[in-house]
Amino acid sequence: MSQTIALPIPAAYSLDSYIQTVNRYPMLSLEDEQRLARAWHDKQDVDAARQLVVSHLRVVVSVARHYLGYGLPHADLIQEGNVGLMKAVKRFDPDRGVRLVSFALHWIRAEIHEYVLKNWRLVKVATTKPQRKLFFNLRSLKHSLKALTTHEADAMARELNVSRKDVLEMETRLSGHDVSIDPMVDDGEEGYNPLAHLASPDENPAQLLEREQTERLRHSGLATALENLDERSRRIIEARWLTEGAAATLHELAAEYGVSAERIRQIEARALQKMRATIPA
Repeated sequence: MSQTIALPIPAAYSLDSYIQTVNRYPMLSLEDEQRLARAWHDKQDVDAARQLVVSHLRVVVSVARHYLGYGLPHADLIQEGNVGLMKAVKRFDPDRGVRLVSFALHWIRAEIHEYVLKNWRLVKVATTKPQRKLFFNLRSLKHSLKALTTHEADAMARELNVSRKDVLEMETRLSGHDVSIDPMVDDGEEGYNPLAHLASPDENPAQLLEREQTERLRHSGLATALENLDERSRRIIEARWLTEGAAATLHELAAEYGVSAERIRQIEARALQKMRATIPA
């Protein structure tokens, strides 16, 4: 949208309080929705757009709950869904003959899907369109925890319009576990350490020296990039990307600075863009 929509939710609220608050906003009648949508569509009335967004925040909360099984913060899932909702309001045409809630579901899910795929695992499990379809549907279609039979895989492939090979490959990816290549052994026994069995391609001294120089440049570039940021931007980047523990959520930082989570996301995006221009490739 050409102007930022300030959502009327205090940033200091806890997640439970936020959910209780958005649930108190009534859904709009068809007449009110059409009136506000036309005010935004025809006159770019930002207050009308804000009312459309606020009245549908409860929908985002409901959709975000379906993605909690991926181990990502509920607050961040909601925030990404809110971005999708605002995109939907921006594109909503009241003359299409559909309610905003039906139109917005696609955009809300699309933003949350993108967030889940980027953050669920370091090794991406879904990169193509058929793989994404399988990633978000395979678990719900399986009737047990057992491996799929050929018949079950064929049935899913037909339902999702993908190949049996794609179904079986995605099942393997989702059923796999992340394994540390350098596990800690606390019982004094000699454990299997995958790291010891990996051959290093960097035994050449020239390659080692080049790699060390590159790492020094990148480390120096990161320090320089952080120094070029203002204090608030630097704090947000460090809390979101450079902490050794759990990364701070958008809502936690919003509460710290007394602004909206959307404002924190905007500051973070600008800071990362500025840093990318500074750090050597």
